[in-house]
Amino acid sequence: MRYKDLALALLVVTIWGANFTVIKLGLDGVPPMLLAALRYLLAALPAVFFIRRPAVELRYWVAYGTTVGIGQFGCLFYAMHIGMPAGLASVVLQSQALFTLLFAAALLQEAISRAQLTGLTTAAVGHYLIGQTGDTTSLPATALGFTLAGAAFWGLSNIVVRKAASAAAARGERLDMLSLVVWSSLIPPLPLLLLALFLDTPETVVTALLRLDGTSLFSIVYLAFLATLLGFGAWSRLLAHYPAGQIAPLSLLVPVTGLLTANLVLDEQLSALQWGGCLLVFSGLLLSVFGFPRLPGRESTEIVKN
Repeated sequence: MRYKDLALALLVVTIWGANFTVIKLGLDGVPPMLLAALRYLLAALPAVFFIRRPAVELRYWVAYGTTVGIGQFGCLFYAMHIGMPAGLASVVLQSQALFTLLFAAALLQEAISRAQLTGLTTAAVGHYLIGQTGDTTSLPATALGFTLAGAAFWGLSNIVVRKAASAAAARGERLDMLSLVVWSSLIPPLPLLLLALFLDTPETVVTALLRLDGTSLFSIVYLAFLATLLGFGAWSRLLAHYPAGQIAPLSLLVPVTGLLTANLVLDEQLSALQWGGCLLVFSGLLLSVFGFPRLPGRESTEIVKN
């Protein structure tokens, strides 16, 4: 990989890791569902006027916008609103890779290897430890549950992308992820706004809109343009020029930058148990992605999900 492309990849994972701290800052002045709605509204407009529609049927990018925008980020923003620390959120949300394995096995009849099953178990223990209350960090169980729900929706959205990519290939075209992200961003704003009105009050929503301060505006712009448009645009460019196996593992650095940013900006501290849980989750992800170290003469064993 060329140095400038490696630098671009590291910039993207840093932006995505810092994304969790920026969400936390934005939630100080904006209700969670309203913040998510504004993020997607700004990501969609005016970009939809300059980026062509994805080369798939409407149902695919509606499904993607629903699972990612309403499911993943709706759950994540609410979890962080009720007490999920930014750094821990960056770790727990990466369990989407494990949920993707489960959904692929259940919906696409894909096999789960022994290494992946071990990774799932290891990460589950890690999540249990993360949920334990430490001396310096108290984590509400509901907040952890909503973050895991967000990861599950992310995993489901990955299945949608797989199906959409296959549909595009059947038509002799390639799925453009940036196009899919931009056009699917039209889906979440209205449902998220309705959720904001339901969870809060119309007066609260209007007051938040009228009193947007510099931190809130920075958060919305960062989430829409840097984390969404620049992040996915650059990542799609890298995937177009390099094998997925060379680019995708770099996303495992997101929790690292997420924890570091939360510590530097928000002064978040974790207990020893929670650090151990983070290590187990990360180890489980590595096992799921890379498998066991290969030994001479030994073949991997697969467990088939029917």
